[in-house]
Formats: sequence, C-alpha cells, structure tokens
Amino acid sequence: MATVQLNTRIDEALKKAIDDYCRSRGIVMNHFVQEALLDRLEELEDIEDLKKIRHEPTRPLADVLAELKLNDSV
Repeated sequence: MATVQLNTRIDEALKKAIDDYCRSRGIVMNHFVQEALLDRLEELEDIEDLKKIRHEPTRPLADVLAELKLNDSV
C-alpha cells in the first residue's frame, strides 16, 4: 500500500505523551498514529450505525423466542 505524509500541529504535551508511550512499548509512532486514526474512523461509523438502528421497531423477547421455538429456554 502506498503511503503519504500527513502534517499536523498538536499540543506539545500530547506529542510528548505519545513519544513516551511509543518509546516505552517499542511502537513506531507512524504505526501508533495510523492505528489511532483507523480506530476513530471505525468508532464514528459505529455511531452512525447506532443512530440508524435506534429507530428500528423492536419486538418482545417472548415473540422472538416463540418464533425460534425457544420458549422453554426462559
């Protein structure tokens, strides 16, 4: 996969904290930042999914169990 450079300005204390964290765990900062950005994008997608399903109709558990023929399980 091709890579590109990303330039950004962050708080000096945050940069030090990231440096210290990566150094103490033997992690390359590029990897740390890339994983953090991917995690954040996944979180944002999950939030959008939750917003969509929040308004879906629900069914009583008893109905679902009866449909699945599991009514004796409860």
